[in-house]
Amino acid sequence: MEQKKIRIAIIGAGAIADVHIKAYLQYPDLCEVCAVCDLFPEKAEQLIQANGLTAAKAYKDCREAIASGGIDAVSICLPPQMHAEIAVEALRSGCHVICEKPMACSLEECDAMIAAARESGKLLSVVVQNRCKTPNQKVKKILDEGLIGKVLFATVDSLWWRGQSYYDLWWRGTWDKESSGAMASHGVHHIDLMQWMLGMPESVYAVIRNVGHDNSECEDLGIAILNYPDKLVRLTTSIVNHDEAQQIQFNGEKASIAVPWNVSSNASMVNGFPEENREEEEKLQKYYDDLPDLEREGHPAQLLNFLRAIRGEEALFVDGAEGRKTIELITAIYKSANTGTTVTLPLTGDDVYYQRGGFAKVMPHFHEKHRSVENFVGAKPITLGRDVGK
Repeated sequence: MEQKKIRIAIIGAGAIADVHIKAYLQYPDLCEVCAVCDLFPEKAEQLIQANGLTAAKAYKDCREAIASGGIDAVSICLPPQMHAEIAVEALRSGCHVICEKPMACSLEECDAMIAAARESGKLLSVVVQNRCKTPNQKVKKILDEGLIGKVLFATVDSLWWRGQSYYDLWWRGTWDKESSGAMASHGVHHIDLMQWMLGMPESVYAVIRNVGHDNSECEDLGIAILNYPDKLVRLTTSIVNHDEAQQIQFNGEKASIAVPWNVSSNASMVNGFPEENREEEEKLQKYYDDLPDLEREGHPAQLLNFLRAIRGEEALFVDGAEGRKTIELITAIYKSANTGTTVTLPLTGDDVYYQRGGFAKVMPHFHEKHRSVENFVGAKPITLGRDVGK
């Protein structure tokens, strides 16, 4: 029997919502966007008109759309402080959920979302579109195959640039609403890739600062050392780098590889100094080149997986438990930076940083927010990183 189209509601009509809509529109045989919801319904209506969503209705209250009984799944494209509440309500109402990053503002909220999915029997997924990029998939394959030997040291540069006005939006740059600065709002992309490729560390030590954004309580620069039993990872997250030169580099026993793709290898001369090992470099280059490119990448690839998982045709690529790992690592980084101590993982439920309210109360205010706008008018489409998937 032919399955019915999956009826989708887009919750939140900000910039990322258009990315979700355009991805869903690539699969007209599988789904149909039936609702777009936003506190500013004119924004929802604009998205409907711009994308020719003839079957969609604009809603001010997403709960009304969910309660209509005509929705099978929702894409949550809201500010982070609303993710958990809406996800839990949607799951309990019988909807499958895919939620934009960061998954939630606290581990407590992540666990509430995971519990609601388990109790409802519905799917919960978290957007990690950069895992669905060809270079990242190829590098992970090389690591999984052990082709560079044991990884000894890795560096993660999640470097971005955002102007002062970025934090004028009412919810950004506040611990109680955004629950993060650069580390979770931007670094989340590379932190997720790193822990997907290497797993979770045993402990972290971190420092955070606000060096260039006076309308944000939160950090715009952070450096963390992630400690594994047999290696170290140095992570830098910034929104003050004009070149936005993003990369992840893995240094192994036999060679170093990186995204954006780069490979280098040295052999030891008799005195221990290096000489280029072109044979090893050429071998790894050929292996990389011979791996197939993904048929689809980014949001379209992950949302297709979400739709197929709903239909029971394939396993969910990233579920709530997997998405939670990245939030736990970011939380540990914040705890370390705030306490000046090395923080051991995993974090426990009685930790003040586990709870959203407790976390917001203890984090430092680098500045007090003094400008606020409800919406940006006339802005161009957002950028999603220069080098994260090259």
